Amino acid sequence: MIFKIANDELLDINGGKPTDFPKYTSQLMNWANQNAQGTRPKVVGKLSDLFPEFESETDNISIENWEKWYLSKYPNSIDEATKRIWKQVQNLKEAIVLINEEMVRNWVEDLVITKTYNGLYFQQAILEKLSAISGLPYRLANAEEESKGIDGYVGETAYSIKPDTYKSTNARSISDEVDIKMIYYTKKKTGITVDVEE
Repeated sequence: MIFKIANDELLDINGGKPTDFPKYTSQLMNWANQNAQGTRPKVVGKLSDLFPEFESETDNISIENWEKWYLSKYPNSIDEATKRIWKQVQNLKEAIVLINEEMVRNWVEDLVITKTYNGLYFQQAILEKLSAISGLPYRLANAEEESKGIDGYVGETAYSIKPDTYKSTNARSISDEVDIKMIYYTKKKTGITVDVEE
């Protein structure tokens, strides 16, 4: 059976407040929050643990009681998260007026041309160096292997090679089918620093 529940129905069921944000504003606040880390567990608590705790401590589960219970445990968290995110929103406001079409073109060229070339060039250089260190042959991944997140092999070991900035995205979109070791590199003025997962 497949069915849908409309937003209005959800509000009726959970008694929540309507949250109809103007177009793009929710995305911008979410982006600001990612940078500000305003709703991380150290600020607002680990909500996936807190809600079950709330459910176990009350017979009357409602949004009003959840709000009271939560704020009794974390009385300043909403204000703290708001301050962090608002500061980052101000930073975005200042930055967005600096962006013009020429800057967008430069950004696209940097992504498509420079970063792609550097990424692929660095992959081969890293695999060659790792091959020389280990005494094992290397090869770049084929298209099917790339679709699983593999960039190349040294001996029988599959590697995914990413810039160190990839760590902060928490985006390890790599297939679980294959045991893949991570290699992170940091671009420096004098070359690249490579961190190979053991």
